[in-house]
Order: sequence, then C-alpha cells, then structure tokens
Amino acid sequence: MAPEPAPRDQLAVMRAAIGAAMARAKREIPHLYVSTSIDLTRSLAWLTTENQRRTVTERLLPVVLFIKAAARACTEVPGLNGFWTDHGFAAGAGVHIGCAIAIRGGGLVAPALHDVNVKTIDAVSHEFADLVRRARAGGLRSSEMSDATITVTNLGDLGVESAYAIIYPPQVAIVGFGRIVERPWVLDGRIEPRSVATVSVSADHRATDGREAGLFLTAIDRALQAPEAL
Repeated sequence: MAPEPAPRDQLAVMRAAIGAAMARAKREIPHLYVSTSIDLTRSLAWLTTENQRRTVTERLLPVVLFIKAAARACTEVPGLNGFWTDHGFAAGAGVHIGCAIAIRGGGLVAPALHDVNVKTIDAVSHEFADLVRRARAGGLRSSEMSDATITVTNLGDLGVESAYAIIYPPQVAIVGFGRIVERPWVLDGRIEPRSVATVSVSADHRATDGREAGLFLTAIDRALQAPEAL
C-alpha cells in the first residue's frame, strides 16, 4: 500500500488541481468583467452599532454582509446564479454561496454556504465561521465543495483594492470585494469622506451579458445601503 502523501505533497496536489481547473476556465469561458465603487459607510456604521450589543463571539464581520448582499442580488438577478452546461444555462436550485477561504500552508478552497438568501444574518455568520474552521482543519463535506451556485471572494483583508477573479466552472459568475478605503464622495452636493470598496463581477458571457452583470452589482449596492434588512 502506498504511503499517505505528506501535507506539503497534498498541498501541491491541490494546487495542481486548482491550477488545471482555472486554466481550463480561463481558456474556455469568455469572461466579462464589470466593477463599481460602493459606499459602505452605512453598512459599517450599522455593523459597529450592532456589534456593540453583542458578545465577542457573536460579532458580525463585514464579509458576512457581503455574502448576504450577494445572495440578495442572486434573488433579484437570478441569471448569474447557476451553471453552464452542455445544454446552456441551468439556474441553481438554491442560492448557495461559495466562499473563497485561504487555508493554512497556502492554497484556496471555496466551499458553499447553503440557502444563504433564506437564512438570518446570524445563521450565516455562525455557519461561515464554522466553514472557515473546518476548511482549515480539512473537515469539509463533499457537498460543500460541489454545491456552490456562485462564488464570493474577499481580498480586502490582504490590502487588495480590486479583484477580478476567474470563474469556478461550471458556475457562471464570481463576485470580488476589495479593501475598504476612505475616499472623498459627493453626497447631496457636498464632498464628504466615505468608506468605499470596489466590487467586481466576473461573468460567463455565454450565459449572461454586461447589462445583467451591471444589474447584479446595482442589487448588491442597494442591499448594502440597507444592512438592517439583510
């Protein structure tokens, strides 16, 4: 019986598999890219107030708002939530958000949070924290690795201001959130400092178009202007 591969060998195998999938995706999928700057000042203010009444373990992270906003956009613009098949676009049976997670030792996985659109923000927060723990401990379920209908990647914590990611096939879209920065912003005719992030969508042009991707970004923006409703 062959010995189990060493952890570093397992990482190399995973990187090779991911690299092959991404090379195929870039080669075969006609990507289109759209992005916009979203004012997150209201979301962050709500988050600060909300977290002040919570214990440390119950506090919400900005990424949870991003995941919920993406799920809301999927219900409003369902053409980006699903898969490209031999017969064309197939809508996802639910809104299962793949969450890009960096694992210890290097590498990236994107397991799914299931039915995000119908869950409370607290449920999503708890499930996301559990997903991160299990991803880094090697305890993910196979369904979590295959069920995602769209993926969200958040590189803002790494200082990245904008991310234009490669789609995870057979999905047809991936949403990228960049670093939150303070910028001058025109509001009601006045210039004010606001907390802003660049949000992008990479989409499969076989399944959708720039108009629909733009509507998706608009839906994310609208959701983040009313965080209390997420």
